Amino acid sequence: MKNIAVIGAGTMGNGIAHTFAQFNFKVNLIDIQQASLDKGLATITKNLDRMVLKETISETDKTNTLKNITTFTNLEEGVKSVDLVVEAATENLDLKLKIFRDLDKFCSKDAILASNTSSISITQIAAATSRPQQVIGMHFMNPVPIMKLVEIIKGYSTSDATYSTVESLSKELKKVPVEVNDYPGFVANRILMPMINEAIETLYNGVAGVKEIDTVMMLGMAHPMGPLALADFIGLDVCLSILKVMYDGFKNPKYAPCPLLVNMVMAGKLGAKSGEGFYDYSENRKAEVVSKMFLK
Repeated sequence: MKNIAVIGAGTMGNGIAHTFAQFNFKVNLIDIQQASLDKGLATITKNLDRMVLKETISETDKTNTLKNITTFTNLEEGVKSVDLVVEAATENLDLKLKIFRDLDKFCSKDAILASNTSSISITQIAAATSRPQQVIGMHFMNPVPIMKLVEIIKGYSTSDATYSTVESLSKELKKVPVEVNDYPGFVANRILMPMINEAIETLYNGVAGVKEIDTVMMLGMAHPMGPLALADFIGLDVCLSILKVMYDGFKNPKYAPCPLLVNMVMAGKLGAKSGEGFYDYSENRKAEVVSKMFLK
């Protein structure tokens, strides 16, 4: 398998494309907007420049990586001759089901269809296709070029052959594949999101401020980043979507999103990508900005 398609040129999609291309896979990066593709390629180039500066890759490696990536705005054209598709679109069930129905029509009968979903059922996604045995979860961690873990999620019908192929591919990317079962949030987000949600609840209840909460978790628990800063990095809308999937899937109140998180997303305060979340990212500053009007 050397021909890969990645759907979505956002944070995860461009990171996945970068990683495959760096290991000499031919990558078709697909998005509905050319502007998104241009932004994704710019991000890949910037990250490669950083790696050259750190002398982890050469200038030739950077050039070859970029040569391995071709962009498409037409899904059918982008996936018709690939061996593997990795879908990295927005964490929205209806959108993913539509994409996989289209992939089932446009891809070769032998192609494996993978989703980078962080919480949505692989079994449910696979049921939208006529090839559920070739549908699998391939959940990379952000930032993809750096983080070693890939959660591999087998749906109810995923074949052992599909799993073995994706496991081998992950190792070719110098990643560490870990098999997990198909339940809401899988492993990473089933543990991470309740922690982030509890940190937001702690702020919401006035126990401590943003910096104080993050400092306690960094210095007291040896976390490299505090949970509120991490939520900003992930995207508060993404955190909310994952919590909703787990709450709907388990019907357990411990997964219910904090009202503060809901309010911030409704207000458009999505974290680093919107310029403001629990911290202010404008003009390279980073300061607490949560309005007291949102707190209890």
